[in-house]
Amino acid sequence: MMQFHRIWLLGAMMVGMSGPALAEAPLAKTVQIFAHRGASALRPEHTLAAYAKAIVDGADFVEPDLVSTRDGVLVARHENEIGGTTDVASHPEFAARKTRKTIDGQAMEGWFTEDFTLAELKTLRARERLPQLRGTRWDGQFQIVTFDEIIDFVAAESAATGRSIGLIPEIKHPSYFSRLHLAMEDKVLASLRAHAYTQTAPVVIQSFETGNLRYLRGKIGRSSNIRLLQLLAGAQMALPDAGVGSAPRTYGQMITPEGLTQVASYADAIGPDIRSIIPLDAQQRLGTPTSLVHDAHAAGLQVQPYTFRPENYFLAAENRSSGAVTERNDAGALAELKTYLDAGIDAFFADDPGLARRALQGQASR
Repeated sequence: MMQFHRIWLLGAMMVGMSGPALAEAPLAKTVQIFAHRGASALRPEHTLAAYAKAIVDGADFVEPDLVSTRDGVLVARHENEIGGTTDVASHPEFAARKTRKTIDGQAMEGWFTEDFTLAELKTLRARERLPQLRGTRWDGQFQIVTFDEIIDFVAAESAATGRSIGLIPEIKHPSYFSRLHLAMEDKVLASLRAHAYTQTAPVVIQSFETGNLRYLRGKIGRSSNIRLLQLLAGAQMALPDAGVGSAPRTYGQMITPEGLTQVASYADAIGPDIRSIIPLDAQQRLGTPTSLVHDAHAAGLQVQPYTFRPENYFLAAENRSSGAVTERNDAGALAELKTYLDAGIDAFFADDPGLARRALQGQASR
């Protein structure tokens, strides 16, 4: 069955793909590319098609964000609300499941994974999150997949391509799910241990919270193949587990030299927003780099920011083209990414790993 998936997905992925992009071999390097939700600029996020495209295009790691089903299965979705990324709204049998919840302090309305069994979620199909930017041609074709299915798929791709492909799962809303008695940390570790591939393949576990990363550090020690990544949101934002145990109250407290030293006691890297490294000025142009990369390196932490995207909408003003704000702009995206590479980042999340590979190849040839 996995071989069938691989053949079918690679066939779907090749549609519209240029020859040179397929022919390019991965470049030896130290900076690593994390495929953000797979190749999410080109396929619906968190689908096997998105992961297949990311792998062919040269990603070093693929990212599954993890949430829980009602029956405790880990599935790949960026958040537990699935109205925006699946066709659940068109399923009359699930109309009564629509509800309002507060997740990490944010009021939301929709359909939530914890109210569905895995079997029910498997009846849904993925949809593009940003149709105005990325179209809808792939809508309705791909299932929601489990963490175990992703591991199996990546293992098969690694065997087929002869190269190591890492996984970088993010545990989403850990405190929220823990309160529902659906904690995910031990399940993530159990899945990693249950598959021969992830017993040795590179794995990075990420979270915006601190308590679960500290817990994981206690469980894995200094593992030979598992690293921990502390994600960082805006400096003024409160952590979802703020004030619990030794957790700081805001992300701003974490990016001081003292805060970074504390992070280094349990994590191997930080994952800030790219604008925390080079912020935008009043004209939306790239400003002066902050000291974050220097300070993190001084604390012994790698810097692995998110997220580089190829559309004008997401770029700094000087890197936008004269086209529509929704237009894809490879030249501008490459220029922006190279500026951040010059700032000393160690890895990065990208919606288009193929474009990211081109940036690294250009960097190596300079």
